[in-house]
Amino acid sequence: MALPSPVARLPERSAEFGALLVKWAEINSGSGHVAGLDRMRAALREEFGRIPGATVEELPCAGTAAALRVSLRPEAKVRVLLSGHFDTVFEADDPFQRCQWLDAERLNGPGVADMKGGLLTMLAALQAFEQTPHAANIGWDALLNPDEETGSHGSAHLFREAPRRAQFALVFEPARPNGDVVHSRKGTGSLVATCRGRAAHAAKIPNDGRNAILGLSDFLLVASKVPAEMSGVLVNVGNIRGGGPATNVVPDFATAELDLRVTREAERAPLLARFDALAAEVSARHGVTLELRGGFNRPPKECLPLEEKVFAAWQRAAADVGVPRFSWVHTGGASDGNLLTAAGLPNLDGLGPIGDQLHSAREFVVVSTIAQRAQLAALFLHRLAAGEISLG
Repeated sequence: MALPSPVARLPERSAEFGALLVKWAEINSGSGHVAGLDRMRAALREEFGRIPGATVEELPCAGTAAALRVSLRPEAKVRVLLSGHFDTVFEADDPFQRCQWLDAERLNGPGVADMKGGLLTMLAALQAFEQTPHAANIGWDALLNPDEETGSHGSAHLFREAPRRAQFALVFEPARPNGDVVHSRKGTGSLVATCRGRAAHAAKIPNDGRNAILGLSDFLLVASKVPAEMSGVLVNVGNIRGGGPATNVVPDFATAELDLRVTREAERAPLLARFDALAAEVSARHGVTLELRGGFNRPPKECLPLEEKVFAAWQRAAADVGVPRFSWVHTGGASDGNLLTAAGLPNLDGLGPIGDQLHSAREFVVVSTIAQRAQLAALFLHRLAAGEISLG
């Protein structure tokens, strides 16, 4: 079928998209670099603010830079949220700061896929959609936050209130390397395990010390085996420290951080209870005290019934714009789609361009897929505005 002309013409802008993406990616906006986040937000404000009729507002986020919300037709009965983040994992002192073309298709650079390429896909989709004949029938918000990579703690309130402003959301995290989008995501959390023992001279016999490092090590070993007994759970141990400079002292302190991931909401409480039980067993076995602090900051993104319906329409639109067929998959990484699901707002996630090697100096995006995925999003919005797709 014939595409609306503004949607059909998007691939003609691929060179423009590549140049703008290089400009954005070379603005350092590491999650902890507030000055860089401010510069990136200003760049986004400039580009999104050119959409005719759109209003742009900066929204405070505790502990970090402000978020950006671009809105059009807030009074519309049907409204969609488009979500993306402008922070990256590459801080101001990271050596990975510049872009380079790996070949005619692939651009390597900090955040080119995760997710400045996604923000560009969103922008291009909205620019094209606003030129389609039924655009006035729906409203939208583009919510761009500065702290997704560190858990969206400062911007979480914006996602909690999202269901009051929209009936559905589109999240422009990168697509999988084979083109698949995201069906569901694990929930994420962390624990800090602190072990307190009893100091003593290491040469004293009998030794009345209680070694906190050994106690903590025992706990970490048994904790790392929990995924074998609880399907859908992931546990990773990191950032361990303990003891002091003197090796002839039985260490009375040790601590470590654990990354936790669950597939279903119902797994959260049993997992934390299992860790509490293990900590009690290790404490008794070693004569130490193990304290666990923390919990889950993002619940799982589980697939909702409306998402099944909308994904079918998304696939039909993909076929009509010539995007190679793709499916949707479960992934262990979390996103702001998790927060939207927890707030009760159905969403499709992983709608950005194809990329790979995220969070490393090898990160790249396939630039031609920016226009392709923007076409797909714009056509979906066009059909929603024309009444061909229902969110009911």
